[in-house]
Amino acid sequence: MGPFNDVKVLDLTSMVSGPVAAMMLADQGADVVKVEPLHGEQMRHIGPKVNEITPAFFSCNRGKRSISLDLKSEEGRAVLMKLVESADVLIQNFRPGAMERMGFSEPILRERNSRLIYVSISGFGEEGPYAHKRVYDPVIQALSCAADIQADRATGRPQMFRIIAADKVTALTAAQAISAALYARERTGEGQHIRLSMLDAMLSFFWPEAMAGLTFAEKEFDVTPYQGAMDLVFETQDRFITAGAISDSEWAGLCRAIQREDLIEHPHFKDATDRITHNTERKAIMAEEIKKWASDEILARFDAEQVPCAPIIDRSELLDHEQVKTNHSVERLQFEGFGEVRQARHPAQFDRTPAAVSRPAPQLGEHGRDILAAARL
Repeated sequence: MGPFNDVKVLDLTSMVSGPVAAMMLADQGADVVKVEPLHGEQMRHIGPKVNEITPAFFSCNRGKRSISLDLKSEEGRAVLMKLVESADVLIQNFRPGAMERMGFSEPILRERNSRLIYVSISGFGEEGPYAHKRVYDPVIQALSCAADIQADRATGRPQMFRIIAADKVTALTAAQAISAALYARERTGEGQHIRLSMLDAMLSFFWPEAMAGLTFAEKEFDVTPYQGAMDLVFETQDRFITAGAISDSEWAGLCRAIQREDLIEHPHFKDATDRITHNTERKAIMAEEIKKWASDEILARFDAEQVPCAPIIDRSELLDHEQVKTNHSVERLQFEGFGEVRQARHPAQFDRTPAAVSRPAPQLGEHGRDILAAARL
């Protein structure tokens, strides 16, 4: 049994931010009921399918049960209201105002269930000039400065992350917030309304280093020149690797590994601040020296000197990497109708209440009869 055994979650969300948050709770033992429109949510229809389920939908919705409701109808609204009575958490990511128009505002549902944790995920928040805009991940990347942070160092052209980072950062933030609200409810007996915007989640995620130049109001500075220190991709004779040094001891070890001990006390590299200030020069020297070595040899030399390093692997190598295999990072599951399904295991390993994938992603409305019967409808 997971840590959220006996917690009941109503997941009214679509796409990624809300579904992934609810999926994490399902992995941790919660009974998550995915409430979908009659045609199913959009992620069901994006990509190739196995057993009528797309890979992305499966990964965002594993472990859940599904009921399909027309929430514009009196019958559908009545079913949701009944389900709310026994729920611990309700998660929705409609645009601001939509739940109110449907008759499911937080105050109305609170009358049915005073202990309910009501979670509203939005793109930009519930007020302001962007509040009612449609939103997808790239829009948040644009407004949160992610595209600026990822800008090409040579041309200055903004670039997007090639993954839907904003949605997943929001999902992680939501799952943590729900956990905190459930803990608070155990102490006070009271539910509450959690409001979370994707924009705020991303800004919080970026702030420590990406927004360091804005932290002290009287000492603002442009952090852009220093961010290049993270571009640590180096070519060897046979493949790309990464290696980096922050502490003085790591820098000394790196210099010994590439047989350039003369750089240890170089005036541009003698401490961490100097190395960040002169990161372009430092990386150019490192690139020139690392390119002289075969990857296995230079990585072994870095390891011997306790320099953080790794080969840069591609997705075809992932499943066979020894550390991934040792960690059992990717689970191989067997589900009827799907065959072998590979999923990244839940990253938090509980020694007493383990998290696990309990069931595959549901077919649309697959559990409707059981859910209705349990609610005595």
